[in-house]
Amino acid sequence: MNKHHTPQHDPAHDPKHGAAHHAATPAGKTEPRPLTHPEIRSIVIGIMLAMFLGALDQTIVATAMPTIGRHFGNLADLAWVVTAYLLTGTAVTPLYGKLSDIYGRRVMMLTAIGLFVLGSVACAMAPTMTTFILARALQGCGGGGLMALAQTIVADVVSPRERGRYQGYIGAVFATSSVGGPVLGGFLTEHFDWSAIFWINLPLGFAALGMTSNALRKVPFHPRKHRLDVIGAVLMMTAAVAMLLALSWGGRDYDWISAPIGGLLVASAVLWALFAWRLTAAREPFLPLSVLANPVVRCAALAGACNMGTLVGLTIFTPLYFEVVLHLSASQSGIALIPFMGASVVWSTISGKVMTRVDHYKRMPLMGLTAALVSLGVLAIWPIGLPTWVVIVLLSVVGSGLGTLFPISTVCLQNAVPRAQMGIATGAANFFRSLFSALVVAILGAIVLGGLGGETGAVMETLARTASVQELAVAFRFVFLACALVLAFGLTFLIALEERPLKGPPTGSAEAPTAPATPIPDVK
Repeated sequence: MNKHHTPQHDPAHDPKHGAAHHAATPAGKTEPRPLTHPEIRSIVIGIMLAMFLGALDQTIVATAMPTIGRHFGNLADLAWVVTAYLLTGTAVTPLYGKLSDIYGRRVMMLTAIGLFVLGSVACAMAPTMTTFILARALQGCGGGGLMALAQTIVADVVSPRERGRYQGYIGAVFATSSVGGPVLGGFLTEHFDWSAIFWINLPLGFAALGMTSNALRKVPFHPRKHRLDVIGAVLMMTAAVAMLLALSWGGRDYDWISAPIGGLLVASAVLWALFAWRLTAAREPFLPLSVLANPVVRCAALAGACNMGTLVGLTIFTPLYFEVVLHLSASQSGIALIPFMGASVVWSTISGKVMTRVDHYKRMPLMGLTAALVSLGVLAIWPIGLPTWVVIVLLSVVGSGLGTLFPISTVCLQNAVPRAQMGIATGAANFFRSLFSALVVAILGAIVLGGLGGETGAVMETLARTASVQELAVAFRFVFLACALVLAFGLTFLIALEERPLKGPPTGSAEAPTAPATPIPDVK
Protein backbone atom coordinates (compact mmCIF):
# COMPACT_ATOMS: atom_id res chain seq x y z
CA MET A 1 0.00 0.00 0.00
CA ASN A 2 1.23 3.46 -0.86
CA LYS A 3 2.00 5.28 2.35
CA HIS A 4 0.71 8.54 0.79
CA HIS A 5 -2.90 7.36 0.72
CA THR A 6 -5.28 9.63 2.56
CA PRO A 7 -7.14 8.54 5.70
CA GLN A 8 -10.33 8.33 3.66
CA HIS A 9 -8.87 5.48 1.60
CA ASP A 10 -11.27 2.54 1.58
CA PRO A 11 -9.38 -0.71 2.20
CA ALA A 12 -12.11 -2.63 0.43
CA HIS A 13 -10.70 -1.30 -2.86
CA ASP A 14 -7.18 -2.46 -2.04
CA PRO A 15 -6.60 -5.56 -4.16
CA LYS A 16 -4.18 -6.98 -1.60
CA HIS A 17 -6.22 -6.54 1.56
CA GLY A 18 -9.71 -5.82 0.32
CA ALA A 19 -11.40 -9.13 1.01
CA ALA A 20 -10.18 -9.51 4.56
CA HIS A 21 -10.93 -5.94 5.44
CA HIS A 22 -14.35 -5.97 3.89
CA ALA A 23 -15.24 -9.04 5.92
CA ALA A 24 -14.04 -7.42 9.10
CA THR A 25 -16.06 -4.25 8.59
CA PRO A 26 -19.63 -4.15 9.94
CA ALA A 27 -22.35 -3.43 7.41
CA GLY A 28 -22.86 0.27 6.77
CA LYS A 29 -19.69 1.26 8.63
CA THR A 30 -16.46 2.38 6.97
CA GLU A 31 -13.37 1.03 8.67
CA PRO A 32 -10.35 3.41 8.62
CA ARG A 33 -7.51 2.23 6.44
CA PRO A 34 -4.83 0.11 8.15
CA LEU A 35 -1.73 1.95 9.27
CA THR A 36 1.60 1.35 7.58
CA HIS A 37 4.60 0.26 9.62
CA PRO A 38 6.31 3.70 9.33
CA GLU A 39 3.13 5.26 10.74
CA ILE A 40 3.04 2.69 13.54
CA ARG A 41 6.68 3.41 14.36
CA SER A 42 5.95 7.13 14.69
CA ILE A 43 3.09 6.35 17.08
CA VAL A 44 5.18 3.92 19.13
CA ILE A 45 8.10 6.38 19.42
CA GLY A 46 5.74 9.05 20.73
CA ILE A 47 4.12 6.85 23.36
CA MET A 48 7.50 5.40 24.38
CA LEU A 49 8.73 8.89 25.23
CA ALA A 50 5.56 9.53 27.24
CA MET A 51 5.90 6.21 29.05
CA PHE A 52 9.59 6.88 29.75
CA LEU A 53 8.54 9.96 31.74
CA GLY A 54 6.40 7.95 34.12
CA ALA A 55 8.83 5.05 34.46
CA LEU A 56 11.84 7.33 35.00
CA ASP A 57 10.27 9.23 37.87
CA GLN A 58 9.72 6.05 39.84
CA THR A 59 13.50 5.64 40.17
CA ILE A 60 15.17 9.00 39.51
CA VAL A 61 14.34 10.27 43.02
CA ALA A 62 16.10 7.35 44.74
CA THR A 63 19.57 8.91 44.80
CA ALA A 64 18.22 12.42 45.49
CA MET A 65 16.09 11.54 48.53
CA PRO A 66 18.75 12.22 51.22
CA THR A 67 19.43 15.64 49.67
CA ILE A 68 15.68 16.37 49.49
CA GLY A 69 15.28 15.40 53.14
CA ARG A 70 18.10 17.71 54.21
CA HIS A 71 16.73 20.55 52.06
CA PHE A 72 13.34 20.42 53.80
CA GLY A 73 14.81 19.48 57.18
CA ASN A 74 12.52 16.45 57.31
CA LEU A 75 14.02 12.97 57.03
CA ALA A 76 11.17 11.21 58.84
CA ASP A 77 8.67 11.62 55.97
CA LEU A 78 11.07 10.77 53.14
CA ALA A 79 9.41 7.42 52.48
CA TRP A 80 6.27 9.29 51.40
CA VAL A 81 8.19 10.76 48.46
CA VAL A 82 8.00 7.31 46.84
CA THR A 83 4.82 6.08 48.50
CA ALA A 84 2.66 9.05 47.41
CA TYR A 85 3.62 8.51 43.76
CA LEU A 86 3.00 4.77 44.06
CA LEU A 87 -0.38 5.16 45.75
CA THR A 88 -1.95 7.54 43.23
CA GLY A 89 -0.23 5.95 40.23
CA THR A 90 -1.55 2.50 41.12
CA ALA A 91 -5.05 3.67 42.00
CA VAL A 92 -5.74 5.63 38.80
CA THR A 93 -4.38 3.01 36.36
CA PRO A 94 -7.71 1.21 35.70
CA LEU A 95 -9.53 4.55 35.65
CA TYR A 96 -7.43 5.69 32.68
CA GLY A 97 -8.25 2.47 30.87
CA LYS A 98 -11.99 2.97 31.26
CA LEU A 99 -11.89 6.67 30.38
CA SER A 100 -9.79 5.98 27.28
CA ASP A 101 -12.46 3.52 26.11
CA ILE A 102 -15.02 6.31 26.46
CA TYR A 103 -13.18 9.46 25.35
CA GLY A 104 -10.30 8.10 23.28
CA ARG A 105 -6.63 7.27 23.82
CA ARG A 106 -5.28 10.60 22.56
CA VAL A 107 -7.34 12.72 24.97
CA MET A 108 -6.39 10.63 27.99
CA MET A 109 -2.70 10.35 27.03
CA LEU A 110 -2.44 14.13 26.67
CA THR A 111 -4.26 14.51 30.00
CA ALA A 112 -1.84 12.12 31.70
CA ILE A 113 1.22 13.92 30.30
CA GLY A 114 -0.24 17.29 31.30
CA LEU A 115 -0.87 16.17 34.89
CA PHE A 116 2.61 14.67 35.06
CA VAL A 117 4.30 17.87 33.87
CA LEU A 118 2.15 19.98 36.22
CA GLY A 119 3.10 17.74 39.13
CA SER A 120 6.78 17.99 38.17
CA VAL A 121 6.66 21.80 38.29
CA ALA A 122 4.89 21.66 41.65
CA CYS A 123 7.60 19.29 42.99
CA ALA A 124 10.43 21.56 41.84
CA MET A 125 8.80 24.64 43.43
CA ALA A 126 7.47 23.03 46.62
CA PRO A 127 8.24 25.15 49.71
CA THR A 128 7.72 22.39 52.30
CA MET A 129 7.91 18.62 52.55
CA THR A 130 4.12 18.38 52.86
CA THR A 131 3.50 20.27 49.61
CA PHE A 132 6.28 18.29 47.96
CA ILE A 133 4.59 14.99 48.89
CA LEU A 134 1.23 16.28 47.61
CA ALA A 135 2.93 17.34 44.37
CA ARG A 136 4.35 13.82 44.04
CA ALA A 137 0.82 12.46 44.44
CA LEU A 138 -0.35 14.75 41.62
CA GLN A 139 2.57 13.59 39.51
CA GLY A 140 1.52 9.99 40.14
CA CYS A 141 -1.99 10.77 38.88
CA GLY A 142 -0.40 11.50 35.51
CA GLY A 143 2.34 8.88 35.56
CA GLY A 144 -0.07 6.09 36.47
CA GLY A 145 -1.85 6.33 33.13
CA LEU A 146 1.20 6.39 30.90
CA MET A 147 2.15 2.69 31.00
CA ALA A 148 -1.39 1.34 30.62
CA LEU A 149 -2.28 3.78 27.86
CA ALA A 150 0.93 3.01 25.97
CA GLN A 151 0.15 -0.70 25.90
CA THR A 152 -3.48 -0.06 24.97
CA ILE A 153 -2.49 2.22 22.07
CA VAL A 154 -0.14 -0.46 20.72
CA ALA A 155 -3.11 -2.84 20.87
CA ASP A 156 -5.20 -0.34 18.88
CA VAL A 157 -2.86 -0.06 15.93
CA VAL A 158 -1.55 -3.60 15.39
CA SER A 159 -3.06 -7.07 15.53
CA PRO A 160 -2.12 -9.47 18.35
CA ARG A 161 0.11 -11.58 16.10
CA GLU A 162 2.11 -8.50 15.07
CA ARG A 163 2.05 -6.92 18.51
CA GLY A 164 4.85 -8.79 20.27
CA ARG A 165 7.65 -6.93 18.51
CA TYR A 166 6.37 -3.59 19.85
CA GLN A 167 5.82 -4.89 23.39
CA GLY A 168 9.55 -5.61 23.55
CA TYR A 169 10.27 -1.92 22.96
CA ILE A 170 8.04 -1.05 25.92
CA GLY A 171 10.06 -3.45 28.08
CA ALA A 172 13.24 -1.75 26.93
CA VAL A 173 11.93 1.62 28.09
CA PHE A 174 11.07 0.23 31.51
CA ALA A 175 14.47 -1.39 31.99
CA THR A 176 16.37 1.67 30.75
CA SER A 177 14.53 3.90 33.20
CA SER A 178 15.08 1.43 36.06
CA VAL A 179 18.85 1.39 35.57
CA GLY A 180 19.36 4.92 34.24
CA GLY A 181 17.01 6.71 36.64
CA PRO A 182 19.17 6.47 39.78
CA VAL A 183 22.32 7.32 37.79
CA LEU A 184 20.72 10.40 36.20
CA GLY A 185 19.19 11.47 39.50
CA GLY A 186 22.53 11.27 41.28
CA PHE A 187 24.30 13.22 38.51
CA LEU A 188 21.75 16.04 38.43
CA THR A 189 21.60 16.28 42.22
CA GLU A 190 25.38 16.31 42.61
CA HIS A 191 26.25 18.71 39.77
CA PHE A 192 23.16 20.94 39.66
CA ASP A 193 20.34 20.81 42.23
CA TRP A 194 17.81 18.22 43.41
CA SER A 195 15.03 20.20 41.71
CA ALA A 196 16.71 19.53 38.34
CA ILE A 197 15.35 15.97 38.39
CA PHE A 198 11.88 17.51 38.09
CA TRP A 199 12.69 20.48 35.84
CA ILE A 200 14.09 18.04 33.27
CA ASN A 201 10.56 16.69 32.85
CA LEU A 202 9.45 19.96 31.24
CA PRO A 203 11.33 19.66 27.94
CA LEU A 204 10.74 15.91 27.90
CA GLY A 205 7.05 16.43 28.68
CA PHE A 206 6.54 19.07 26.00
CA ALA A 207 8.36 16.87 23.48
CA ALA A 208 6.09 13.97 24.43
CA LEU A 209 3.01 16.20 24.14
CA GLY A 210 4.01 17.30 20.65
CA MET A 211 4.91 13.83 19.41
CA THR A 212 1.90 12.03 20.87
CA SER A 213 -0.58 14.74 19.92
CA ASN A 214 0.38 14.43 16.26
CA ALA A 215 1.00 10.70 16.18
CA LEU A 216 -2.20 9.70 17.99
CA ARG A 217 -4.35 11.58 15.48
CA LYS A 218 -3.72 8.59 13.22
CA VAL A 219 -5.10 6.10 15.73
CA PRO A 220 -8.66 5.13 14.79
CA PHE A 221 -11.20 5.80 17.52
CA HIS A 222 -14.84 4.74 17.61
CA PRO A 223 -16.70 6.76 20.28
CA ARG A 224 -18.82 4.58 22.52
CA LYS A 225 -21.52 5.61 24.94
CA HIS A 226 -20.50 4.20 28.28
CA ARG A 227 -21.52 4.97 31.82
CA LEU A 228 -18.63 5.69 34.12
CA ASP A 229 -19.20 3.77 37.34
CA VAL A 230 -17.97 6.46 39.73
CA ILE A 231 -19.00 4.51 42.85
CA GLY A 232 -17.13 1.43 41.65
CA ALA A 233 -14.06 3.50 40.78
CA VAL A 234 -14.02 5.14 44.24
CA LEU A 235 -14.45 1.80 46.00
CA MET A 236 -11.66 0.19 44.02
CA MET A 237 -9.21 3.07 44.48
CA THR A 238 -9.89 3.52 48.21
CA ALA A 239 -9.54 -0.23 48.78
CA ALA A 240 -6.19 -0.14 46.97
CA VAL A 241 -5.04 2.94 48.86
CA ALA A 242 -5.89 1.37 52.24
CA MET A 243 -4.00 -1.80 51.31
CA LEU A 244 -0.95 0.08 50.06
CA LEU A 245 -0.91 2.30 53.16
CA ALA A 246 -0.87 -0.81 55.33
CA LEU A 247 1.94 -2.32 53.27
CA SER A 248 3.92 0.94 53.31
CA TRP A 249 3.52 1.66 57.03
CA GLY A 250 3.73 -1.91 58.35
CA GLY A 251 7.05 -2.71 59.99
CA ARG A 252 8.35 0.81 59.39
CA ASP A 253 6.05 3.38 60.98
CA TYR A 254 3.92 0.91 62.96
CA ASP A 255 4.30 -2.68 64.08
CA TRP A 256 2.62 -5.20 61.78
CA ILE A 257 0.43 -6.24 64.71
CA SER A 258 -0.94 -2.83 65.71
CA ALA A 259 -4.26 -1.00 65.65
CA PRO A 260 -3.43 1.32 62.68
CA ILE A 261 -2.23 -1.51 60.41
CA GLY A 262 -5.05 -3.82 61.49
CA GLY A 263 -7.62 -1.08 60.91
CA LEU A 264 -6.28 -0.37 57.42
CA LEU A 265 -6.32 -4.05 56.47
CA VAL A 266 -9.88 -4.48 57.75
CA ALA A 267 -10.98 -1.33 55.94
CA SER A 268 -9.36 -2.57 52.75
CA ALA A 269 -11.08 -5.96 53.03
CA VAL A 270 -14.48 -4.30 53.58
CA LEU A 271 -13.97 -1.94 50.63
CA TRP A 272 -12.91 -4.82 48.36
CA ALA A 273 -16.05 -6.71 49.40
CA LEU A 274 -18.20 -3.66 48.60
CA PHE A 275 -16.42 -3.33 45.26
CA ALA A 276 -17.19 -7.00 44.48
CA TRP A 277 -20.85 -6.36 45.32
CA ARG A 278 -20.83 -3.29 43.09
CA LEU A 279 -19.60 -5.39 40.17
CA THR A 280 -22.77 -7.44 40.35
CA ALA A 281 -25.16 -4.56 41.12
CA ALA A 282 -24.09 -1.86 38.65
CA ARG A 283 -25.63 -1.75 35.17
CA GLU A 284 -22.21 -1.10 33.66
CA PRO A 285 -19.60 -1.90 36.35
CA PHE A 286 -16.16 -0.32 36.52
CA LEU A 287 -14.58 -3.69 35.68
CA PRO A 288 -17.00 -5.61 33.43
CA LEU A 289 -17.69 -9.10 34.73
CA SER A 290 -17.17 -10.44 31.22
CA VAL A 291 -13.54 -9.25 31.41
CA LEU A 292 -12.93 -10.65 34.90
CA ALA A 293 -14.65 -13.94 34.01
CA ASN A 294 -12.46 -14.44 30.93
CA PRO A 295 -10.01 -17.21 31.92
CA VAL A 296 -7.34 -15.96 29.51
CA VAL A 297 -7.51 -12.43 30.92
CA ARG A 298 -7.42 -13.76 34.46
CA CYS A 299 -4.43 -16.07 33.96
CA ALA A 300 -2.48 -13.61 31.80
CA ALA A 301 -3.03 -10.73 34.25
CA LEU A 302 -2.00 -12.79 37.28
CA ALA A 303 1.04 -14.29 35.53
CA GLY A 304 2.15 -10.82 34.46
CA ALA A 305 1.55 -9.46 37.97
CA CYS A 306 3.71 -12.16 39.58
CA ASN A 307 6.38 -11.54 36.96
CA MET A 308 6.40 -7.79 37.52
CA GLY A 309 6.39 -8.17 41.31
CA THR A 310 9.48 -10.39 41.12
CA LEU A 311 11.27 -7.97 38.78
CA VAL A 312 10.55 -4.90 40.91
CA GLY A 313 11.40 -6.67 44.16
CA LEU A 314 14.75 -7.88 42.85
CA THR A 315 15.52 -4.48 41.30
CA ILE A 316 15.07 -2.78 44.68
CA PHE A 317 16.79 -5.31 46.96
CA THR A 318 19.56 -6.70 44.72
CA PRO A 319 21.68 -3.49 44.98
CA LEU A 320 21.51 -3.79 48.78
CA TYR A 321 22.59 -7.43 48.44
CA PHE A 322 25.49 -6.39 46.23
CA GLU A 323 26.67 -3.78 48.73
CA VAL A 324 26.33 -5.60 52.05
CA VAL A 325 26.99 -9.20 50.96
CA LEU A 326 29.32 -8.89 47.96
CA HIS A 327 30.86 -5.65 49.31
CA LEU A 328 30.49 -3.68 46.09
CA SER A 329 30.35 0.12 46.08
CA ALA A 330 27.13 1.96 45.19
CA SER A 331 28.34 2.66 41.65
CA GLN A 332 29.58 -0.92 41.22
CA SER A 333 26.20 -2.19 42.39
CA GLY A 334 24.48 -0.13 39.72
CA ILE A 335 26.80 -1.53 37.06
CA ALA A 336 26.32 -5.09 38.35
CA LEU A 337 22.55 -4.68 38.04
CA ILE A 338 22.77 -3.84 34.31
CA PRO A 339 23.15 -7.49 33.11
CA PHE A 340 20.00 -8.45 35.03
CA MET A 341 17.92 -5.63 33.56
CA GLY A 342 19.59 -5.88 30.15
CA ALA A 343 18.81 -9.59 29.91
CA SER A 344 15.15 -8.92 30.65
CA VAL A 345 15.05 -6.36 27.83
CA VAL A 346 16.84 -8.57 25.30
CA TRP A 347 14.69 -11.61 25.97
CA SER A 348 11.50 -9.57 26.12
CA THR A 349 12.31 -8.32 22.63
CA ILE A 350 13.23 -11.80 21.38
CA SER A 351 10.11 -13.38 22.90
CA GLY A 352 7.91 -10.67 21.38
CA LYS A 353 9.33 -11.24 17.93
CA VAL A 354 9.23 -15.03 18.18
CA MET A 355 5.56 -15.08 19.16
CA THR A 356 4.70 -13.34 15.87
CA ARG A 357 6.12 -16.33 13.97
CA VAL A 358 5.10 -19.40 15.97
CA ASP A 359 1.85 -20.95 17.11
CA HIS A 360 3.05 -22.40 20.44
CA TYR A 361 4.28 -19.12 21.89
CA LYS A 362 4.09 -20.32 25.53
CA ARG A 363 7.08 -22.63 25.19
CA MET A 364 9.72 -19.90 25.48
CA PRO A 365 8.37 -18.32 28.71
CA LEU A 366 7.76 -21.78 30.20
CA MET A 367 11.45 -22.60 29.72
CA GLY A 368 12.51 -19.10 30.75
CA LEU A 369 10.59 -19.08 34.06
CA THR A 370 11.77 -22.60 34.87
CA ALA A 371 15.41 -21.51 34.39
CA ALA A 372 14.74 -18.41 36.50
CA LEU A 373 13.32 -20.54 39.33
CA VAL A 374 16.38 -22.80 39.28
CA SER A 375 18.70 -19.77 39.43
CA LEU A 376 16.78 -18.24 42.33
CA GLY A 377 16.98 -21.61 44.09
CA VAL A 378 20.77 -21.62 43.74
CA LEU A 379 20.97 -18.08 45.15
CA ALA A 380 18.71 -19.09 48.05
CA ILE A 381 20.91 -22.10 48.89
CA TRP A 382 24.15 -20.12 48.67
CA PRO A 383 23.32 -16.47 49.40
CA ILE A 384 26.89 -15.99 50.66
CA GLY A 385 30.10 -17.47 49.29
CA LEU A 386 29.42 -17.46 45.55
CA PRO A 387 31.86 -15.47 43.36
CA THR A 388 30.46 -12.16 42.17
CA TRP A 389 30.54 -13.20 38.52
CA VAL A 390 28.49 -16.32 39.30
CA VAL A 391 25.85 -14.22 41.10
CA ILE A 392 25.66 -11.84 38.13
CA VAL A 393 25.28 -14.77 35.71
CA LEU A 394 22.51 -16.32 37.84
CA LEU A 395 20.68 -13.00 38.06
CA SER A 396 21.05 -12.58 34.29
CA VAL A 397 19.32 -15.95 33.83
CA VAL A 398 16.54 -14.74 36.14
CA GLY A 399 16.21 -11.52 34.13
CA SER A 400 16.13 -13.49 30.88
CA GLY A 401 13.32 -15.70 32.18
CA LEU A 402 11.28 -12.75 33.41
CA GLY A 403 11.72 -11.01 30.05
CA THR A 404 10.27 -13.91 28.07
CA LEU A 405 6.88 -13.58 29.77
CA PHE A 406 6.19 -9.84 29.56
CA PRO A 407 5.09 -9.61 25.89
CA ILE A 408 3.26 -12.95 26.08
CA SER A 409 1.11 -11.97 29.08
CA THR A 410 0.13 -8.60 27.61
CA VAL A 411 -0.60 -9.77 24.06
CA CYS A 412 -2.57 -12.86 25.19
CA LEU A 413 -4.75 -10.69 27.41
CA GLN A 414 -5.46 -8.17 24.66
CA ASN A 415 -6.05 -10.94 22.14
CA ALA A 416 -8.84 -12.37 24.32
CA VAL A 417 -11.04 -9.24 24.59
CA PRO A 418 -12.95 -7.18 22.01
CA ARG A 419 -11.63 -3.76 21.07
CA ALA A 420 -14.38 -2.08 23.13
CA GLN A 421 -12.83 -3.54 26.31
CA MET A 422 -9.15 -3.18 25.35
CA GLY A 423 -8.50 -0.14 27.52
CA ILE A 424 -10.15 -1.41 30.69
CA ALA A 425 -8.60 -4.89 30.36
CA THR A 426 -5.09 -3.48 29.88
CA GLY A 427 -5.64 -0.94 32.66
CA ALA A 428 -6.80 -3.66 35.04
CA ALA A 429 -3.76 -5.80 34.20
CA ASN A 430 -1.39 -2.91 34.93
CA PHE A 431 -3.29 -2.16 38.15
CA PHE A 432 -2.67 -5.68 39.42
CA ARG A 433 0.97 -5.51 38.32
CA SER A 434 1.45 -2.36 40.38
CA LEU A 435 -0.43 -3.83 43.32
CA PHE A 436 1.60 -7.06 43.27
CA SER A 437 4.82 -5.05 42.98
CA ALA A 438 3.94 -3.05 46.09
CA LEU A 439 3.00 -6.26 47.90
CA VAL A 440 6.25 -8.04 47.00
CA VAL A 441 8.39 -5.02 47.96
CA ALA A 442 6.60 -4.78 51.32
CA ILE A 443 7.08 -8.50 52.00
CA LEU A 444 10.77 -8.42 51.06
CA GLY A 445 11.28 -5.34 53.23
CA ALA A 446 9.65 -7.08 56.17
CA ILE A 447 11.84 -10.16 55.57
CA VAL A 448 15.06 -8.13 55.56
CA LEU A 449 14.09 -6.04 58.60
CA GLY A 450 12.97 -9.11 60.52
CA GLY A 451 15.99 -11.17 59.52
CA LEU A 452 18.39 -8.42 60.62
CA GLY A 453 16.64 -7.92 63.95
CA GLY A 454 15.27 -4.52 63.06
CA GLU A 455 12.45 -2.81 64.90
CA THR A 456 9.87 -0.30 63.78
CA GLY A 457 11.50 2.84 62.42
CA ALA A 458 14.86 1.17 61.80
CA VAL A 459 16.88 2.10 58.74
CA MET A 460 17.34 -1.04 56.64
CA GLU A 461 20.67 -0.05 55.06
CA THR A 462 22.23 0.71 58.45
CA LEU A 463 21.06 -2.60 59.90
CA ALA A 464 22.37 -4.51 56.89
CA ARG A 465 25.83 -2.95 57.10
CA THR A 466 26.16 -3.76 60.82
CA ALA A 467 24.73 -7.27 60.59
CA SER A 468 26.74 -10.46 60.98
CA VAL A 469 27.46 -12.82 58.08
CA GLN A 470 24.95 -15.32 59.44
CA GLU A 471 22.21 -12.71 59.73
CA LEU A 472 22.84 -11.59 56.15
CA ALA A 473 22.71 -15.18 54.92
CA VAL A 474 19.35 -15.80 56.58
CA ALA A 475 17.82 -12.50 55.44
CA PHE A 476 18.74 -12.77 51.77
CA ARG A 477 18.10 -16.51 51.61
CA PHE A 478 14.47 -15.77 52.41
CA VAL A 479 14.45 -12.82 50.00
CA PHE A 480 15.39 -15.14 47.13
CA LEU A 481 13.01 -17.85 48.34
CA ALA A 482 10.13 -15.35 48.49
CA CYS A 483 10.89 -14.19 44.93
CA ALA A 484 11.01 -17.82 43.79
CA LEU A 485 7.64 -18.49 45.43
CA VAL A 486 6.01 -15.51 43.70
CA LEU A 487 7.53 -16.57 40.38
CA ALA A 488 6.31 -20.14 40.91
CA PHE A 489 2.76 -18.80 41.16
CA GLY A 490 3.40 -16.91 37.92
CA LEU A 491 4.56 -20.12 36.24
CA THR A 492 1.42 -21.89 37.47
CA PHE A 493 -0.81 -19.21 35.94
CA LEU A 494 1.19 -19.41 32.71
CA ILE A 495 0.67 -23.18 32.53
CA ALA A 496 -3.07 -22.65 33.02
CA LEU A 497 -3.18 -19.94 30.32
CA GLU A 498 -5.04 -21.10 27.22
CA GLU A 499 -2.88 -20.76 24.12
CA ARG A 500 -5.37 -19.20 21.71
CA PRO A 501 -4.39 -18.42 18.10
CA LEU A 502 -3.38 -14.78 17.71
CA LYS A 503 -5.44 -12.61 15.39
CA GLY A 504 -3.59 -11.25 12.40
CA PRO A 505 -1.78 -12.40 9.26
CA PRO A 506 -1.16 -16.17 9.25
CA THR A 507 2.20 -17.48 10.45
CA GLY A 508 4.65 -17.51 7.58
CA SER A 509 2.42 -15.29 5.45
CA ALA A 510 4.33 -13.46 2.77
CA GLU A 511 2.54 -10.27 3.70
CA ALA A 512 3.31 -10.42 7.41
CA PRO A 513 6.66 -8.58 7.40
CA THR A 514 5.60 -5.78 5.07
CA ALA A 515 1.84 -5.40 5.18
CA PRO A 516 0.14 -2.68 7.15
CA ALA A 517 -1.17 -3.61 10.56
CA THR A 518 -4.27 -5.74 10.46
CA PRO A 519 -7.35 -4.07 11.97
CA ILE A 520 -9.23 -6.07 14.57
CA PRO A 521 -13.00 -6.47 14.22
CA ASP A 522 -14.90 -4.59 16.91
CA VAL A 523 -16.65 -7.57 18.44
CA LYS A 524 -19.54 -6.59 20.67
